Amino acid sequence: MSGQTVPADFSGHMLDLDEDDDLEVFSKNTSLADGSPMPNSPSSMVNQYRLEEEEDEQQDADTKDIFTTVDHPESHVTAIETFIMYRVMTKTTRGEFDSSEYEVRRRYQDFLWLRSKLEENHPTLIVHPLPEKFVMKGMVERFNDDFIETRRKALDRFLDKTSEHPILSYSPHFKVFLTAQELLSHKKQGPGFLSRMGETVRAVANSVRGLKSRPEEFALMQEYVEDFSNKMSSVDKVTLRIIKEQREYLDELKQYSPTYTQWAGSEEELAEPLKGVAGCVERCSKETEEQIHHLSDVLVPALHEYVLCAETLKAVMRRRDNIQAEYEAKNEALASRRVEQEDLQDEVDGLADRVEQANNALKGDWSRWQSSMRTDLKSAFLSTAEKNVEYYEKCLAVWESFLLSQRVEPSEQTDGDDAS
Repeated sequence: MSGQTVPADFSGHMLDLDEDDDLEVFSKNTSLADGSPMPNSPSSMVNQYRLEEEEDEQQDADTKDIFTTVDHPESHVTAIETFIMYRVMTKTTRGEFDSSEYEVRRRYQDFLWLRSKLEENHPTLIVHPLPEKFVMKGMVERFNDDFIETRRKALDRFLDKTSEHPILSYSPHFKVFLTAQELLSHKKQGPGFLSRMGETVRAVANSVRGLKSRPEEFALMQEYVEDFSNKMSSVDKVTLRIIKEQREYLDELKQYSPTYTQWAGSEEELAEPLKGVAGCVERCSKETEEQIHHLSDVLVPALHEYVLCAETLKAVMRRRDNIQAEYEAKNEALASRRVEQEDLQDEVDGLADRVEQANNALKGDWSRWQSSMRTDLKSAFLSTAEKNVEYYEKCLAVWESFLLSQRVEPSEQTDGDDAS
């Protein structure tokens, strides 16, 4: 999924501003510093970006040959556990598939199996993250409808990202996941427990031993990943705090409006403006609530997704380092031992090839991931910017209409003076 989108033409969502000079917000003749004309309003600026984004998405859709959908979550209860099963729909034009359409049912554990297999077979490719297995404290209850829908969207996104990947989408495990009616027999295949334990022990030993020297390009990648992780975590946390504060502000607004209404009942001469203020506050409350929903449904998922992506990148970098560390260890052993040199030489040569393959795989996936990340986050930021503009314009229009309603016409003012 490329981030959340907004209609290219959302002018129907924007309120007309009052044309009086003292209320005009956006200049009609503004220009940029370089002399080029500036769009007449923020909405037209967003439209320009959105049009470019939609053209890119159309080009991607024209070249894509696997389309997946995760939908229809169903709760299953057994004597041991309760879990959710999702329908996975696939349409494809690839020749290696026996059919052009498939429909299977999968649970969260099946997605975990697929992701682990992709990482196992392609340790230095960037496999898109899955949503967390456990609900964090303060989040919705595990089988709450909102939580299920949030997880469904994340699972759909995972398959969409995998189907777009030029290497992972050709994985036999991905094909099995999309086509096999049951996965149990396939899950039993692969390296045994002891074999996996051995790989883990070697990885730990290599990480403890460390690298002699990480190539500069991967050192720069590592630095970028750490910086990106810190920034994404910070923005994610601040956004959640802003939403929390906006919810508190909304609660205050909801108490604010009835106060004016009650006040109007005891102040006959001020009744009309008091009721007007109460109505404005109530309408702004609704806009604030919609704004909170938009931030929660669009911006927060995009930010949190890339918080998880940052952790995925760190794991990929560690696996690349482990491969290089193992190569360096074997190379040292070869230099210090004269016996079994031929066997060690074969191992060293094999590890040298593995290091080169790992480096090339990561370098190739790095630029692809960066391009996708920038597109996704740009889309989320643009959508949030558009919603902010819409929110403030609507609230501005609400209060402007109140000001206009309270204006005293000259004839009314003269009549009042004559009466006095």
